[in-house]
Amino acid sequence: MKAIIHIELKPGVLDPQGRTIARSLAHLGFGDVKGARQGKTIELDLNTEDKKIAQAQVKEMCEQLLANTVIENYHIKITE
Repeated sequence: MKAIIHIELKPGVLDPQGRTIARSLAHLGFGDVKGARQGKTIELDLNTEDKKIAQAQVKEMCEQLLANTVIENYHIKITE
């Protein structure tokens, strides 16, 4: 199984990288970009065939290490 985790800053948390991306795109002529938020994606290969176990394990991984849950949200997708 594979787990794909998308991690993004919570709304209201300052995102200086996103601001820099938006500003740089505007300077390159992409004036329609109103704003940008920067995040990260993590892909994990899992050694289990049980989707419920995989979901629970990855959620625990996110809570303990992969995401800073004070300022970040995460979304998990489990695929076979």
